[in-house]
Amino acid sequence: MKFKYCPICGKKLEEKYSWDEGGVPYCSKDDIMYFDTPRPCVIVAVVNKDQILLLKQSYIYKNSKVLLSGYVANGETVEETVHREVFEESGLKVKDLKYLGSEYVNNNGKEIIMLTFMANYDGGDIKKSSEVEWVDWSHIEDALCEMSEDEIGKRIVKKVLKEINYTGKKAYRCDNDSCSRNT
Repeated sequence: MKFKYCPICGKKLEEKYSWDEGGVPYCSKDDIMYFDTPRPCVIVAVVNKDQILLLKQSYIYKNSKVLLSGYVANGETVEETVHREVFEESGLKVKDLKYLGSEYVNNNGKEIIMLTFMANYDGGDIKKSSEVEWVDWSHIEDALCEMSEDEIGKRIVKKVLKEINYTGKKAYRCDNDSCSRNT
């Protein structure tokens, strides 16, 4: 979020020097600095043996499946967000969350910090949320092919393959946009 006006008094912010941060938006009336911050979001690869949960949301990518994701709500930890988002979008429960790193996204001025996780399936039947068009298990070896447009998702799947000690080559057959499902 980039602050231009003070959210307390509404005064236009000025720039104030803040040591190693450089110029920071500042409200002289309320004596508060407003550091620009990206919105936190989680993205999670849900794994069940050799399966990974993928979903379709055309407003994100027209021709690609994606991992589950969602914004962190106020008063919620990122781990709670993972559990909530997985349950809201798929009806499933997860366990054994593992943090895989972060990704920064600046999409048309919309700045997001994506906290990436891997989680194991812990029960439930798939119940598709109204915000998704399709959700189901896919074989983990097919995930990179099915996520053709989602570069961040593909990086996460590659981390998951490493985490599960995947030693095959089939999962990587679509790495260069030359998907051949028969290999």
